[in-house]
Amino acid sequence: MAAIEVENISKRYGTVTALDRVDFTVEEGEVFGFLGPNGAGKSTMINIFLDFVRPTDGHVRIFGHDCQTEGKQARERMGVLPEGYHVYERLTARQHLEFVMDSKGVAEEPMELLGRVGLRDAADRQAGGFSKGMAQRLVLAMALIGDPDLIVLDEPTTGLDPNGAREMRNIILQEADRGATVFFSSHILEQVEAVCDRVGILHQGELAAIDTIEGLRESVGGGTKLQIQVEGVQNGMLDDIETLEGVEKAWLSQEGTQVEVTCSNDAKLDVVVALNDAGVEVNNFRTEEASLEDMFAEYTGGSR
Repeated sequence: MAAIEVENISKRYGTVTALDRVDFTVEEGEVFGFLGPNGAGKSTMINIFLDFVRPTDGHVRIFGHDCQTEGKQARERMGVLPEGYHVYERLTARQHLEFVMDSKGVAEEPMELLGRVGLRDAADRQAGGFSKGMAQRLVLAMALIGDPDLIVLDEPTTGLDPNGAREMRNIILQEADRGATVFFSSHILEQVEAVCDRVGILHQGELAAIDTIEGLRESVGGGTKLQIQVEGVQNGMLDDIETLEGVEKAWLSQEGTQVEVTCSNDAKLDVVVALNDAGVEVNNFRTEEASLEDMFAEYTGGSR
């Protein structure tokens, strides 16, 4: 059974379309990245999962339960770190966890969970004095109570320092190893690339692409960027390079000393040979895989 089934979801607010006929499926045990610029519709989709927002058209099912007609059953198997969360200022971190445990009817050790998110030393401090990053860790610990089958994270690294972001990635991978499904919404490319099995790119309410990281790489220039240090490039030479089989795009750096080419692996040598035959002096070259940032720019027209 799929963990999440999104079928033809649209959400309109008057003349504004937040989501436009979005379809995708997330399999059980998968870490799925939902990537897009701020305002792309990511949080709207999560609010539909939680039945905070009703779609204009379409259906979402969580483990087979419709989020709008069987919301309680759908939410029972979820743990959620929402973007617009609030903590109770007068309750301690330990009391927050005990409150959620009582609500879910589960018995766990609060200190173990607080240790996992780096808040063991703050267990008995009131949350009103927490920094944004500490509050983020606390709400994550609350989301993990009861070993949920689906963990929904909306911009989970916001407010975290680099160490906190790394710990967040480790927790996501640990939960995936446990067998949980993780739906990870973010606009931070590096975080998504580090943990996700597949990525959906949302742009202006539409699903622009969905695939593995490697599959997305192959769809934008074959997955390789060739960077060539050169001297003597003349107008028109790069147009000739782009006619080579396997070459997607070629351009000259602002300094005019480096040619960059997105191409298939098989075309790399052909590019270097063609430049040399055209009288261009090649000083050095190196290759790198297209990053998620490159792919994101390709699918969103450069939006960040």
